[in-house]
Amino acid sequence: MAKTPGQNNNQGEGPPDLDELLSDLKKKIGRIFGKQETDQKTSKPSGGNPTPNSTSDQLPIVPILLIVVLIWVATGFYIVDQGSRGVVLRFGKNTEVTMPGPRWHIPFPIESAEVVNLEQVRTIEVGYRSAGDADARSKEVRESLMLTDDENIIDLQFAVQYNLKSVEDFLFNNRSAESSVRGAAETAIREIVGKSKMDFALYEGREEIAVKAKKLMQEILDRYNTGINVTSVTMQNAQPPEQVQASFDDAVKAKQDLERQKNEGQAYANDIIPKAKGTASRLTAEAQGYRLKVENEAKGNASRFEQILTQYNRAPEVMRDRLYIEAQEQILSNVSKVFIDQKNSNNLLYLPLDKLIQQATPETLSPRVDVTPQVDMNQSSMQNLERTRDVFKSRDRETR
Repeated sequence: MAKTPGQNNNQGEGPPDLDELLSDLKKKIGRIFGKQETDQKTSKPSGGNPTPNSTSDQLPIVPILLIVVLIWVATGFYIVDQGSRGVVLRFGKNTEVTMPGPRWHIPFPIESAEVVNLEQVRTIEVGYRSAGDADARSKEVRESLMLTDDENIIDLQFAVQYNLKSVEDFLFNNRSAESSVRGAAETAIREIVGKSKMDFALYEGREEIAVKAKKLMQEILDRYNTGINVTSVTMQNAQPPEQVQASFDDAVKAKQDLERQKNEGQAYANDIIPKAKGTASRLTAEAQGYRLKVENEAKGNASRFEQILTQYNRAPEVMRDRLYIEAQEQILSNVSKVFIDQKNSNNLLYLPLDKLIQQATPETLSPRVDVTPQVDMNQSSMQNLERTRDVFKSRDRETR
């Protein structure tokens, strides 16, 4: 009795026979590829016409093939984002660079596509490595220690940011873009620091060193066609090694004190010098004015003397009397006046008019004259006159 597929040897008891299952699988594969089923025992077809059971076992080959082909074709679609470029490789060779948008290439294994973001800014750290926390970082001594031109060692840490300018150069000329940028950055910084003094590298020259390093790094990367564009080089830290940090801080404080004192002296000079210059200018102007005044007075006196001399030559007697009168006026204007009346009596009368004028108060000169003060004034004047008369009398006696 022939066994049907799926029929067990033990009439529904025990596991199915493995040889029978393999034979049934071979038959199904043969039907897929159009091979007639043969009788295993006679090696002949089992019948002239296919039985209804053998037709029902055939699979829908064409739809399956279509589905497989559709799935394979669908694997060739890809999307290039904005700011990115796609590179299509055919058996590993570059064939096309695609722009942003939905794209398609012949699926694997014929072609493949690489999508690279050109605008993404990448950062590498030289001399240190950041940890998970933003403030935590570990130092890379091998990268950070550098030798300056004056044979000092400084600890320099900086960060480099870059993006891509050529996707083809980036893919085909770089084994590791990060290592390329790190090597170029370290080379550029060491070259620039090696030509700089320590103080320049630590203080005033940090920005200048960063700018020069960026330029030199770009030249190195372009020389190897890496397709990398360096956007910025930022100096994170620049200081002496930790072993000499204390001594270096003392030296820095001394320099700061020196600068502070210089600034204070300069501020004092800025305050004093303008005042001194102003005083000197004022004194110079006053001296010039005095000189002009003296010169003009001298010239005026000389001119006046010449005029007087001319008039004197014309009328000597008149000019002599005039000069005498003017001289007396000038002399008597600054001395006390005394009137002596010798004609009326032999007694000398001394009349100090200056003191009388000084004793005359404004009230005596005003229209509202009080009687009592006038009496006092007359009495005091009379007393002065009596006192003066006594003085002259005593002088007269002494003369006799």
